[in-house]
Amino acid sequence: MKQFFITVAGVFAGLVLFFVVLPFLLIAPIIAAASAPKEPTARAAVLQLDLREGLSDQPSTNPFAAFSGEPDSVLDVIETLRRAEKDSRVKALFVRLPEGGMAPASAEELRQAFLHFRAAGKPVVAHSQGLYPSGMVVSTYMLGASSGELWMQNNASFQAVGLATEELFFKRAFDKYGVKADYEQRYEYKNAPNPYLQSDFTPAHREATLGWMTGVYESALKAVAEDRKQDVKKLRATIEGGPWSAEEALSKGLIDKVGQVEEAEAAILARAGKGAEIVEFDDYSNGRDADVGKGKSTVAVIGGEGAIMTGRSGGGDPFGSSSAIYSDDVADAFYDAIDDKNVKAIVFRVSSPGGSDTASEQILAAVRAAKRAGKPVVVSMGTYAASGGYWISSDASAIVAHPSTLTGSIGVFGGKFVLGDALGRFGVDMRGMSVGGDYASAFDGAQGFDQAQRAAFSHWMDTIYDNFVARVAAGRKLPVERVREIAKGRVWTGAQAKELGLVDQLGGFYDAVAQAKALAKIPADEDVRLKRFPAQKSPFEALSAAFGVSSTSVRALAAAGWLLGDPRAEAAMDSLVEARMRERGQAAVMAPRPVG
Repeated sequence: MKQFFITVAGVFAGLVLFFVVLPFLLIAPIIAAASAPKEPTARAAVLQLDLREGLSDQPSTNPFAAFSGEPDSVLDVIETLRRAEKDSRVKALFVRLPEGGMAPASAEELRQAFLHFRAAGKPVVAHSQGLYPSGMVVSTYMLGASSGELWMQNNASFQAVGLATEELFFKRAFDKYGVKADYEQRYEYKNAPNPYLQSDFTPAHREATLGWMTGVYESALKAVAEDRKQDVKKLRATIEGGPWSAEEALSKGLIDKVGQVEEAEAAILARAGKGAEIVEFDDYSNGRDADVGKGKSTVAVIGGEGAIMTGRSGGGDPFGSSSAIYSDDVADAFYDAIDDKNVKAIVFRVSSPGGSDTASEQILAAVRAAKRAGKPVVVSMGTYAASGGYWISSDASAIVAHPSTLTGSIGVFGGKFVLGDALGRFGVDMRGMSVGGDYASAFDGAQGFDQAQRAAFSHWMDTIYDNFVARVAAGRKLPVERVREIAKGRVWTGAQAKELGLVDQLGGFYDAVAQAKALAKIPADEDVRLKRFPAQKSPFEALSAAFGVSSTSVRALAAAGWLLGDPRAEAAMDSLVEARMRERGQAAVMAPRPVG
C-alpha cells in the first residue's frame, strides 16, 4: 500500500511537471524574447531609473526574476551604469526619486555611480514629487543633489529637515500581562532586546542611537554641500528651517527646477539630442550576462544579504529569492572561487544585520581559506554589516564601507520569553518535563532561569562574546583589550568605524574591486572580469531542485509523452532527468533521442 501511494505521488508530480512546469519553460523563452532588454534603437537614448519601488542591495538569485516583479538591486544599477557609460547610444540618465527615505549606504553607492556617470560626460537629471519625513529621507535628498539637476513637482513639499526614529518599548505591557523577557546582553550597547527589557532608552541605548544617526545625517549634509557647492553650515541652517514648498526650496537653492515630470523628461531629452527617446532602465539591463568586464584575470564576487543562518537555501520556491545568508551556500561559493584558477581575488559584498554565531564562523573559515590559497578577500559593506555581519568580515584582507554603513555591534545577546504567568491568567497551564542535566530545561517557557541555569547560560554568552572579540582582534590586528573597549555591542557608522580601525577604507563596490586588484597585484588600468559565485541557477535547475525527479515520475512523464506524441517534451525532460541523476551520482542509462 505504501508503494502504491509513493507511485501515485510520483505520477502526480510528473504530471504537474509535464502539464504545468514544462509548458511554462517552453513558453518562457518566447516571453523572455518579447521582454528582453531593448537596445536603444534611436541615435540617442535616455535611461529612466525609477527608484520609487525600492531596491535590494544585491541581485536576485531567482532565475525567474524578470517575471516575478522583484525590485532592482543597488549592484545591478551601478554595474549597468558602468556599461552605459561606454555605450555611445546612451546619452543621459533620468531618475525618479522616492518620496520617502532610502537606506543611507545604498544612496551613497548610487551617488558614487551618478557622479561617475556624469564624469563620463553624460548628464543626470532627477525628479521628485516631494520629500516627506519618512525614514532616511535626507539620504534621498542627498542622492537627488548628486544628479546635477534636481527637479521637484509644483506645489510639492520639501521636508528633508533631519532624521528621526522611534522605538516601541513593551516592558510595562509585559509587566501588566505577566510576560517576562529573560535575556542576557554582552554588553550595554547590545540593545536589540531592550524594547522587551525596558520602558525607555537606557543611557547607552540613547548614546549609540544618537551616535549613528548623527553620523548618517552629517555625512549626507557634507555630500549635498559638496555636490551643490554650498557651505555646509549654511546648507544645514536652510534645511533645518523647513519644511518648504517646492517653490521655496527653489528660491533657497535646495533644488534646481520646479515642474512636472513630463517637463523634466522633455528637458533631458532635449539635452540628449534630436530623436532621443526614453528607455526604461530594466529594459536596458535585464537579461545581460551576470559576469561583467573582460580580461585575463578574474575577480570573484560573492554576495550575502540578510540574516545569517546555518544550512543552505535548498530548493524552496523556484519563483522566489532568498532573503538570508546561508552558511553552506556562501562557504561553497568561496571554495569554488578558490578552485577557479582564473580567480585572482575575491570581493565579498556583505549586507547583513547578523545572525547565528556558528554560521558566521563557518563563513569566516571560508574567508580564511581563500586568503591561505593566495586569493585576497576584500569586503564591500552595503547597508549594514553588523554583529554577525562584522564577524564574517573581520578577517578579510581589507574592508571597504560607505560612510553611512552601519557596522560593528561586536556583541551578543540571547534569552527567552517566560509565558507561564501570562498564560495562567487565562486558565492555561504550561508544564514541562526533562531528563538529564538541569540545563536541559533551561529554555522552558513556563519559568525563568534558575540560579544554576543562569550561570551556565551566562558562561555560554561570555564564551561567544570572547570568541567574537578574539576574531576581530586577530583579523584587524588590534589588541584584545582595545577591541573590548570599542565593542560592547555598539553600532558604528562606516566613517566612525574607520577612525576606530574596524574599517580600512571608505567607498563603494568599485572601490573594493580596485582594492582587490591592488592586493592581487593586477595593474590598476587592466580590465578584469567580475564573476559571480555561485552562478545563478537556470530555470531547469531551479525547478529540478524544487520538485525533484524520481524514477516513478520519470515513468509517468515518459508515458504522458508517448501518449501525446511529443518527442520535444520527452527529450527536454530526459535532459532534466539526466542532470538530476548526475547530481546524485547515479548512472544514466538513457539513449539520446533526436529532436525532430
